Amino acid sequence: MTSSSPDARRAASWPHAGNIVRLRHPGRVVIALICVAVVVGFAYALAVNPHLSWVDVGYYIFFPKILAGVGVTIALSIISTVIGLVIGVVLAVMKLSSNPVAQLLSTLYIWFFRGTPVLVQLIFWFNLAFLFPTLVLAIPGTSIGYEWDTNTVMTGFNAAVLGLALNLGAYAAEIVRAGIQAVDLGQSEAASSLGMTSSQRLRIVVLPQALRIIIPPFGNEFIGMLKTTSLVYVVAGNDLMTNASQIYKENSKIMELLIVVSLWYMLLTAIATYLQSKLEKKFGNSTAVPTARRRTSLRSGDGGLFKTGVIRVPTEDLK
Repeated sequence: MTSSSPDARRAASWPHAGNIVRLRHPGRVVIALICVAVVVGFAYALAVNPHLSWVDVGYYIFFPKILAGVGVTIALSIISTVIGLVIGVVLAVMKLSSNPVAQLLSTLYIWFFRGTPVLVQLIFWFNLAFLFPTLVLAIPGTSIGYEWDTNTVMTGFNAAVLGLALNLGAYAAEIVRAGIQAVDLGQSEAASSLGMTSSQRLRIVVLPQALRIIIPPFGNEFIGMLKTTSLVYVVAGNDLMTNASQIYKENSKIMELLIVVSLWYMLLTAIATYLQSKLEKKFGNSTAVPTARRRTSLRSGDGGLFKTGVIRVPTEDLK
């Protein structure tokens, strides 16, 4: 009878796929059952609640005034986000510039609009006529120009766009600044060596690469904007929440209309989340070079060169 070596005996004692005994976690099962019971119990309580009419929920879910409010909410979110992004890019460039005045102005803007609540800003812009009854756009020192009544210009929708966009611009500035600073400095140096101006470097080289860092947090800001538009009801902006509140003030179907509003917000959030994931994949795949591709390019017979951004690196420098 031959004696086996210590290594063989040790290997024979190791667990294999057929005899692995998985640990039991009874605590997880108990917690999961409790959570399921709470959710099911709450759903059942809502379903059979005699004070809640699901027929009215189904009736108002596609009510014309509700659908009109959904359209206004989407328009508010998109317009405010686009304007806020433009403001954010400008503020981020100002804060990263070597001009101390531009840095100070950008810092003060971000500090002010991040330090005041959105609700206060919306009410302020909607009541701007108390400070400026008329808005004048004229050539200084002359009477050439235009004049508008502030109450006519500052409608609920316009006040909402202004308040939401200016507030979002402060947060977008920090997101864009972080994205720009995350791009390797060598990319700007390489672009500069090609004779690009500072604006060309920013527009062609830096910002496209910063997008994959900017998109995830800014996508979250857009999703937050969808729900922040519910504050517009204080200025009668005809959004989803405004129209729903007008309906339940007439028929006292408060809970039914709130459920309708919640369902629409959840649907819009789900769509925005899906689109955000698509954008992340698109810009992530276009900017990040997979490890397998880098290794393949090093071993290929095309001269041993591969691209990293705008810089071409010889393989002999990597050995």
